[in-house]
Amino acid sequence: MTLREVDVTLIRDEVERLFLDANYVAGEDVREAFAVASQREVSPLGKRVLIQLIDNMSIAANERVPMCQDTGTAVVFLEIGQDVHLTGGALRDAVNEGVRRAYTGGYLRPSIVARPIGERVNTRDNTPAILHIDIVDGDAIQLSLLAKGGGAENMSQLQMLTPSGGRDGVVRFVVETVERAGPNACPPLIVGVGIGGTFDSVGSLAKHTLTRAVGSVHSDPEVVDLECELMGKINALGIGPHGFGGRTTALAVHVEIAPTHIASLPVAVNLQCGPAARLRRTQI
Repeated sequence: MTLREVDVTLIRDEVERLFLDANYVAGEDVREAFAVASQREVSPLGKRVLIQLIDNMSIAANERVPMCQDTGTAVVFLEIGQDVHLTGGALRDAVNEGVRRAYTGGYLRPSIVARPIGERVNTRDNTPAILHIDIVDGDAIQLSLLAKGGGAENMSQLQMLTPSGGRDGVVRFVVETVERAGPNACPPLIVGVGIGGTFDSVGSLAKHTLTRAVGSVHSDPEVVDLECELMGKINALGIGPHGFGGRTTALAVHVEIAPTHIASLPVAVNLQCGPAARLRRTQI
């Protein structure tokens, strides 16, 4: 078997490029979702907010400035083919160097403190990144990254339900999480939901759903039905764009499921602010 050699500097350079682009330019899926929402929104104030956010996206892209002052925690998902041999140094160091170059060279706000309690000193370059690695078939590397804003992250929740809670318990928890978040997560939101696994894995599952294109259709019909139900109930809350009221509280709900213990029903809700849904992906 021949291994494909990949120098980690390629990953470093892609991380730098993609974090700059993610903070400056809204993805086509996000822009389309906002355009559709602005046409459908019945609240005059909610519609005005959506149009202002669309204008903000255009200004950010044209002037190469961040869409939001919170340029986020650097979250990186790497799916590495088992037939890849990484060369040129440590993978984690390469990822962090890419983040460092993007945030210092691109004048993006550094938001990471080295210690969460005690003396909270900023690392000044937005490192270290939160790195998720999965080994998959093949000889390619799939890179997905999120610039994850603190406001939406703070409103995210995890609950260890029991199987008796069932689907209804899952729906209730997700909707209540969004309702409690109110305007604090900067709606309209992309709502990521993970169901199953364990306490430590379900949060990552919820966050990984945010790497899907906004409004993409899941391959499992039962999951599609759940996403549609959650979308309807969340938008019926009336929170609206930035909490000013209206039907557009969520742009999309993305659900992923995983096998779990017979005594468990873990559920995690990871919220992402739609106005700065800063996702990028590429293959190396």
